[in-house]
Amino acid sequence: MVNSYSPLCDAFYVDMYVNTELDLPSDRDMVLSFFERLNKQFSRMGNFYRKETGDFSLDEQRGGGRYRWVTLEMDRIWAGCQDPEDMHDAYDIQRAVLEIAPYMLGVSYLDISSLDVSFAMEFDFQGKHDEVIADALLGNSAMNSLLDIKNSKPIGFSPSFTIALSEDCRLQARVAVESRTSVYDVRRNKYKESDPIILYFTIRRYPRQDEKFDAIASFGEQCAVAEGLMAEKIIPDFVKPLTSAIAQRR
Repeated sequence: MVNSYSPLCDAFYVDMYVNTELDLPSDRDMVLSFFERLNKQFSRMGNFYRKETGDFSLDEQRGGGRYRWVTLEMDRIWAGCQDPEDMHDAYDIQRAVLEIAPYMLGVSYLDISSLDVSFAMEFDFQGKHDEVIADALLGNSAMNSLLDIKNSKPIGFSPSFTIALSEDCRLQARVAVESRTSVYDVRRNKYKESDPIILYFTIRRYPRQDEKFDAIASFGEQCAVAEGLMAEKIIPDFVKPLTSAIAQRR
């Protein structure tokens, strides 16, 4: 297991999403019992609140370094960590959620529609994000050849790809790079310093219908797959070209 990918970018996030077929409980006692159980195990997570959307969330105090949270949405459990010191920081809270969700929220293996392990990396750049993405990732591709047209410029270059990693297509990987530059920014030639380029990398598994889905075991396997592909593909083929293209513009 790697220590963390935080040194490779300006902000790094590890997210786990348990997507359910049925709505999650909103009963006061069940919700509070679930978050109290997490608070006992992770004492720094003491900030409990209800969002305007109706979602319930428990998180740590924001401010420098690691920041963790767990959110109950209508049909999804989201457990995340920002800038973990090592990957155990993120995985520990996410495994804890998977362990207690069946007992405290009634999330049956039949109820899980998919399980996601997702990494997100932010790259600060005050300028034309689409140009950076085009230079870094599209090379001599057909997409980039459109820039040969007179007066053309990239304004919507946010590539996204999904591939199957298993014969039955139930294990998938998705890579997306998001530009935060708007057409309005390009017209004015003014760019927000606070809007980063974001790289998303997700490993999703859909349960098989002919076997009981073991979410904890699948989570461990998906984390291993994600880290392996980060080393083999994402860092050399996406992260390094992006950081290089940004460095050339500074």
